[in-house]
Amino acid sequence: MSEEKKKTDQGNEENKENSLEQNFAEIEEIIKNLESDEMDLDTSFALYESGMKKLKLCNEAIDKVEKKMLVLNEQGELEEF
Repeated sequence: MSEEKKKTDQGNEENKENSLEQNFAEIEEIIKNLESDEMDLDTSFALYESGMKKLKLCNEAIDKVEKKMLVLNEQGELEEF
């Protein structure tokens, strides 16, 4: 595996290991930075992209929890836990 691929994989693993609360806090910080008038377009786009990735991770984490909360009943139907 190339060094660049390893670094990318490690970065993705670190983002996944962040708690949901940590990711939401980082998203809030990104939003505050994007709302400032002193940011250039390239930096704004990079922050936006980073925020969208974190938001995706949050959605995946929430979906995972929701799926765990569903169980099969005796008739083989899904119901909430």
